Amino acid sequence: MSTCRNRIYGAEFSREDIDLAIREDRLLSLEIEFNSDCNFKCIYCYTGDTNGSCNKNELTLEEQQRVILQGMDMGVRKIIILGGEPMLYPHILDMIRFIRDLGLEVEIFTNGANITPDTARFLYEHGVVVVLKMNSFDEKIQDILSGVKGAYGQIQDAFRNLKAAGYPNGCPMGISTVISGYNIDELVTMWQWLRDQQINPFFEMITPQGSANGNKALEVDTARMKEFFAGIAKIDKEKYGFDWTPQPPLVSGQCLRHQFSCLVNSQGYVQPCVGVTIPVGNVRDKNLKDIIRDSEIVKDLRNYRLKMKGPCKECTRLDECYGCRGAAYQTTGDYLTSDPLCWKNIDKLDDIVRLPFDAADVVPHKAPMLMVDRVLDIGERESVCEIDVKEDNLFLDEDGKLDAAAYPEIISQAIAAREGFRNLGDKTYQSEGFLVGIKNLDVLGTASAGDTLKVAVHKSARYGEIGIITGEVRKNGTVIARGEIKLWHKD
Repeated sequence: MSTCRNRIYGAEFSREDIDLAIREDRLLSLEIEFNSDCNFKCIYCYTGDTNGSCNKNELTLEEQQRVILQGMDMGVRKIIILGGEPMLYPHILDMIRFIRDLGLEVEIFTNGANITPDTARFLYEHGVVVVLKMNSFDEKIQDILSGVKGAYGQIQDAFRNLKAAGYPNGCPMGISTVISGYNIDELVTMWQWLRDQQINPFFEMITPQGSANGNKALEVDTARMKEFFAGIAKIDKEKYGFDWTPQPPLVSGQCLRHQFSCLVNSQGYVQPCVGVTIPVGNVRDKNLKDIIRDSEIVKDLRNYRLKMKGPCKECTRLDECYGCRGAAYQTTGDYLTSDPLCWKNIDKLDDIVRLPFDAADVVPHKAPMLMVDRVLDIGERESVCEIDVKEDNLFLDEDGKLDAAAYPEIISQAIAAREGFRNLGDKTYQSEGFLVGIKNLDVLGTASAGDTLKVAVHKSARYGEIGIITGEVRKNGTVIARGEIKLWHKD
């Protein structure tokens, strides 16, 4: 049985299919983690899990199957299995049978664990696209990047077993490789070696998160990264007949996954991808379809042409590229800002929006009525802002304390700051709105001039143009006020 496609993830769906998925809140592929345990400790791992196992409260086999069925109902054609190390999952072969029996394609990213000759034959016979993680021909470098001694041998054994089973003849195979300071000098040779064997090279830039965050030895200068991409593109065109435009974060590929895919991690949390680490829901609490339909973050990413901030929005390749959303989020805190790691932005870094962000630029209020100073964090229907209580604050009483009437205004300004920042790149956005009601306001402490407060707000419900916002104000980590407000907003 072999129904695999010839392309590795990202380019196998037509523009028409993707546009229809956007309009109907559907998916075309689903990335899923069955488990989080791993026998490697990769120094670039996006999870940052140094123990190699964090599998508490993971989805059961039945819950995993239910998620896949929900994805299938939404139009999913392909399941992409991530980890952890998926080949350590005790039910991995059963899950592959389950997925293939549904008529869905399967792609698995693996470090080669447990890929014996028999397992390799099973994967080949079930038409599974295997993407093996291989970062170097050098045993020492491979083991350093994998974080364990013997990683090189395991990967090479798996590679030989997969080749012996028939890959890539009849069913594609890929090699997943991170571009780093350790291995970049050998990657041109590796690319050609893979092309010569008809194996798909899946080379990608490292997202600065998890274990990779702050690891200087992994970093590659932006100018050198541009040169590397261009060099591979020249070789691909002249030697192999593949014509493509270099763009981050994938060599010879596109990453527009947020328009038609999402990640469900092993604990059931749904994220836009492994790099945009913002949970937008949990499949234990809500159907996958409802999570995707109701998520503002998913909508923003699917509507990126309107919502994008900074120089990327003016790029002539915006229809085919929005950089790496994970890199943008991990380096700036904003999933809609321009990618700071793209070489086209190397001279435009000062124009890239970052958090914390000055609230005065996104809130309609002006001093002295303006109280919110900075937007610190943006999540799914929630955010955190910061306030420096100033001596000219209009809500200070004769004793220099904030009056109770200040807190509904603080909450309303905090949500205005969230919406203003989220829509900063959208020129059609209108910020007209006003406070129409207050409920369950509890003032539990005091604040005075000179205090710094953090305000967490959450959009808990909406009825037409009326939004229900819950808010919490903290001083030094202690809640001093909380309540619920009703806001009218024009849209």
